[in-house]
Amino acid sequence: MPTLGPHTLRNNLFVAPMAGVTDRPFRQLCKHLGAGYAVSEMVASNAQLWKSEKTMRRANHAGEVEPIAVQIAGADPAMMAEAARYNVANGAQIIDINMGCPAKKVCNVAAGSALLQNEPLVVRIVEAVVAAVGTGPDAVPVTLKIRTGWDREHKNAVHIARLAEAAGISMLTVHGRTRADLYHGEAEYETIAAVKAAVRIPIVANGDIDSPPKAKAVLAATGADAIMIGRAAQGRPWLFREIEHYLKTGELLPPPRIAEIRQVMNGHLEDHYVFYGEFTGVRTARKHIGWYTRGLSGANAFRHRMNTLDTTREQLLAVNEFFDEQEARSERLVYVDDDAPGRDDAPGSREPNRNEPLAA
Repeated sequence: MPTLGPHTLRNNLFVAPMAGVTDRPFRQLCKHLGAGYAVSEMVASNAQLWKSEKTMRRANHAGEVEPIAVQIAGADPAMMAEAARYNVANGAQIIDINMGCPAKKVCNVAAGSALLQNEPLVVRIVEAVVAAVGTGPDAVPVTLKIRTGWDREHKNAVHIARLAEAAGISMLTVHGRTRADLYHGEAEYETIAAVKAAVRIPIVANGDIDSPPKAKAVLAATGADAIMIGRAAQGRPWLFREIEHYLKTGELLPPPRIAEIRQVMNGHLEDHYVFYGEFTGVRTARKHIGWYTRGLSGANAFRHRMNTLDTTREQLLAVNEFFDEQEARSERLVYVDDDAPGRDDAPGSREPNRNEPLAA
């Protein structure tokens, strides 16, 4: 089992921090379905924002499976140190520093991946945060997430990794793209492999890991100690279970059936509504519903209708009506005459895959 400071993790499959996505209900669900570790949404280092409803919700870890990891973002070492202390006082057991986010609103204030252009500032921030929470008998591990560089001509991930290790970082996650790449193109794993070869701390590979075979291939190509999955888990939290099983056995689990997707989604929505309340809950759930229903018959029209519903009751009712239709459709597709010629080629001779449109 991988360890991080005093914490033993279930496995080496991590949930990436994603603003507006990896809230407590989603993190809990991913952990329940096989993830060994999850990092919270980004919390700003600006103390003036800590009492805002959004930040307080992001810092809510009540009942969450440990260890509790909180990501902080900012460009001022003293403010980042104070943010680390504040979050540890509020339950964080691991502090993650964001130097990987490519979003303009983050980079425009010289935070996130913009920091990769200023290596001396990277060191000052890491040293300040480690000094604030990462030393002494009650040391809290401090981790860091970066990209491979600022742009294709300025890849400095290996140098940043060495600086971060010397400054006291306990684990480093590398997204295999530059800041300029945003999320375009394919992730470059050779840089992650070079980072792994250059330092002794655990390295986590991130970027474009969307299936069990891809997870195994990335681990092999990079030599990384763990992998981190973000966008591919949206609407597919069972991906962690599938990867865990494949890495252990070499076997691919069958995709979840419609009934299980409904069950997972209902549980997620109920938890989501309790967490956010009526007004915010129904609106923030729309993206999750869109992801869960992606690829199912009639999903586009259903998503448009979903955006017109304003109460959690209406939303949940509509979701279950949609899945009633999916299950009925699935049953109609089952080809029951075993003696019929060409049975193996019949449209219903296999279980419909939720990742592709069901036959018309």
